[in-house]
Amino acid sequence: MEGVPFDPVLASVYARLGRADFATKVMGWVLSQSNDEERALEKDNKWWRENWWEELGEPVIVFGGDIHAYATVPGLEDRWGRQPVVRVDTYEFEPKVMPIASNVDRFFDSYSRYLETLVADPHYQETGETDLIFPWDATEILARDERLVELMRAGRFDSLMKNVDEETRGWAARVMGR
Repeated sequence: MEGVPFDPVLASVYARLGRADFATKVMGWVLSQSNDEERALEKDNKWWRENWWEELGEPVIVFGGDIHAYATVPGLEDRWGRQPVVRVDTYEFEPKVMPIASNVDRFFDSYSRYLETLVADPHYQETGETDLIFPWDATEILARDERLVELMRAGRFDSLMKNVDEETRGWAARVMGR
């Protein structure tokens, strides 16, 4: 994908389902069967390469979202080819990156735990609205990903996090247990 390795877990998801989009109107993931999604994934990532890779300073492979996108970081893959997952916020002029999982499998696990917390929230049960936002309100869940915390403490995401604000730095410190 775009001349960089594609995460094997994400490749497996796309091979089986054809599509894995982060839903914008509902809470959660939308997984659906489609034969055209490989081209859409390539098209989306071509756009990202042309518009954001230089700004980010490192290639990413976007697999969900839009303004707030979820992406893998091929340059940080482990010996099995699994790549960390980051959230890239392009709402403002400079992309802001938040590391959220040591690999795609851990991302799915953390996000499902967030959804469990969300549906257990009395406010959400009563109104269907949430005050809990992923990943901002999932620091305890994300902190369970020991490899993610290890990568963050070692500064492996620092080059990607060059544009973050103090609020995001505080969030990262909470994930790292500092």
